[in-house]
Amino acid sequence: MITANDFIAPQTSKTIANGQFCWSAPSNIALVKYWGKQEPQLPANPSISLTLNQCKTITTFGFTAKQADGNFSFDLLFEGQPKPDFNPKIQKFLERIDHYCPYLKQYHFTIDTRNTFPHSSGIASSASGMAALAVNIMSLERALFPEMTDDYFNRKASFLARLGSGSACRSISGQVVVWGKHVDIADSSDLFGVSFSGKIHDNFKNFQDTILLVDKGEKQVSSTVGHELMNGHAFATQRFAQAQENLSKIKSILETGDLDTFIQIVESEALTLHAMMMTSLPYFILMKPNTLEIINRIWKFRSQSNIPVCFTLDAGANVHILYPENVSVAVLEFIKRELVGYCKNGEYICDGIGVGSQKL
Repeated sequence: MITANDFIAPQTSKTIANGQFCWSAPSNIALVKYWGKQEPQLPANPSISLTLNQCKTITTFGFTAKQADGNFSFDLLFEGQPKPDFNPKIQKFLERIDHYCPYLKQYHFTIDTRNTFPHSSGIASSASGMAALAVNIMSLERALFPEMTDDYFNRKASFLARLGSGSACRSISGQVVVWGKHVDIADSSDLFGVSFSGKIHDNFKNFQDTILLVDKGEKQVSSTVGHELMNGHAFATQRFAQAQENLSKIKSILETGDLDTFIQIVESEALTLHAMMMTSLPYFILMKPNTLEIINRIWKFRSQSNIPVCFTLDAGANVHILYPENVSVAVLEFIKRELVGYCKNGEYICDGIGVGSQKL
């Protein structure tokens, strides 16, 4: 059994004078949601997600050896410009992973990051951003320890990314990733995400995700606070058991191609996530009126057309519309005809299932 101690890099006197890596890491969308966690960033229930393809963070990671003074040293740029607002989050991340990457204080880092999706679009960039930073750090570690295997690289990258943002651990590899210990998923762990090893039916290959940007503002309640409100939540125990059961069902569905049951579980999971928010103390609602309008129109369209299209939601107002590639024309026509008017400035993003982080 792999433990956190297996990810502690050995002490080394070896240093590399300078260098640079560049990686992209995608966002992901959970089918079975994780909501609730314990420190350090361990999930209260397992989750499974689709890795996206177009919505990603691209991070260039430069490093220069320095005199070790016990401090982290970095410059953070967003789209080439200083972004001091991001510095505390990077500092906290480096402090969290210091135990596992003791070489970090020997370097000054220049981290230049950008997203392929619009800034403040309402798409969470913490997953892709922390995943991109984690794989860059692991590239430095691999340069120091070249005997490292690909499997160890990916698992430790996922482990590190988790300490920056829980869902980031699902953005290292694709196409479908499980995070959290589950009896039906071999090698599953609370410490890192693992690629779904089962057969994926043709119905789900090249699955599409069109993201409707309903609200681009800052959320009234952060995900961190929302997760904490699951501690002592009246329905927490039942919710965690439901997630375990739904992951078993989704595993079977991905293998058999049962789209009807897929739709039922995915939409139920999305609504359950928001039900947990609405029944916590204090309670809050992240959906907007246009979110509900879109959901109702999807239900009506599916009922009238028998096209297997469904929605899911993250912890926010935006709607992810999921559908097989072979119905793309009809679904996109429906989106343009009936749903664009509910999007902020008519904006939406067409995406699909992807393969995970990539070295550039």
